[in-house]
Amino acid sequence: MNAMDLDPQPDILTHWCTDLYNLPMPSISPFLYTIPTATSLSSSSSSSSSSPPSTSGGASDDMESSIRSVEEILSYRFKNKSLLKEALTHSSYNNGESFKSYQRLEFVGDAVLGLAISNYVFLAYPNLEPGQLSSLRAANISTEKLARVAVRHGLHRFIRHNAASLHDKVKEFADAVSQEDDTVVYGGSVKAPKILADIVESVAAAVYVDLNLDLQQLWVIFRALLEPIVTLEDLQQQPQPVTMLFELCQKQGKQVDIKFRRTGAKNVATVYIDGKFIALGSSEKKETAKLNAARQALLKLSESIPTNVGRLDFSFGLNKSFEIDGAKQKLHELCGKKKWPKPIYSLEKDEGPPHDKKYVSSVKIPTVDGVLYIEGDEKSRVKEAQNSAASLIIRALQESNYL
Repeated sequence: MNAMDLDPQPDILTHWCTDLYNLPMPSISPFLYTIPTATSLSSSSSSSSSSPPSTSGGASDDMESSIRSVEEILSYRFKNKSLLKEALTHSSYNNGESFKSYQRLEFVGDAVLGLAISNYVFLAYPNLEPGQLSSLRAANISTEKLARVAVRHGLHRFIRHNAASLHDKVKEFADAVSQEDDTVVYGGSVKAPKILADIVESVAAAVYVDLNLDLQQLWVIFRALLEPIVTLEDLQQQPQPVTMLFELCQKQGKQVDIKFRRTGAKNVATVYIDGKFIALGSSEKKETAKLNAARQALLKLSESIPTNVGRLDFSFGLNKSFEIDGAKQKLHELCGKKKWPKPIYSLEKDEGPPHDKKYVSSVKIPTVDGVLYIEGDEKSRVKEAQNSAASLIIRALQESNYL
């Protein structure tokens, strides 16, 4: 079954079925389709094959090019292209023309994606308690998750805005994401810019409105963009930072207290352990501020845990350079067995001319006992640098009796 085979009935909220979640994903390709709706079946053939409107050049050409590119990413052709134009326009944009920003669409998209994911986890996990379902829903529509969706599919390239600071933040985040795993749940090395999540929500709302508010057909189109869906196993392997902080302090007999205050548009969360200030985090959303504060507290607490114990010569699995063959994959498997989060790699050094580049990578693993961290040797390729860091942390874990 594909999207074109669906019977476009309006009563979708009571007729969602598990078969919907086993549908093959629409391929992300230049092929575009418009799903027919009850009001557009008679005209869908002519509208979907019509040529794009002509333009007079300049900014108009750029916008039409962006619309075509985003339609290709979605594998969906809009009947009302002004919806997508609105969805891609930030409130800072002002080019001497009348425009609407994405804020109204983002408001709808936030609710629509929340309901779509709620339906998905409800049917995919029939035995989970409400609390676990809430955690799965939150992980799949979080700012972190949706911002990574925007970067992975290149939606960030088509945002219309006039804010240089936004460009810098988006670029920094996109560069970091390119070095990290797709299923980072609670944040990588760089904070996710909210504008990226907003764009995904506004584009989802634009599709939803263009489909005459058909949630079922929106899901068929949009699920491919959200892959990989965060699963229960992902959550188990990447413990929530606040939970980790409380568990770590409970083991050490310490009392954790997280306090909140409002500073302008920001929520500020402050972590105290046994009454002593440890760290703080801020965000427009209270829950994100709490996560950021807990993450910073874990990093500070980890400073007292020795993890860089030096290099040891283990005879098994080593090549002539005393590195473990396939160390990155071995570390990934090890973390799975230990129910630890997946390793997070970061470039600590990227220097030299193009023909003689030198890289140094670090790897960190947040655990209930602290954040394990180590840097690898200097290498001429990023993958080799990551493998070196993975080799060292495996040896450090063996020496520290973690294995």
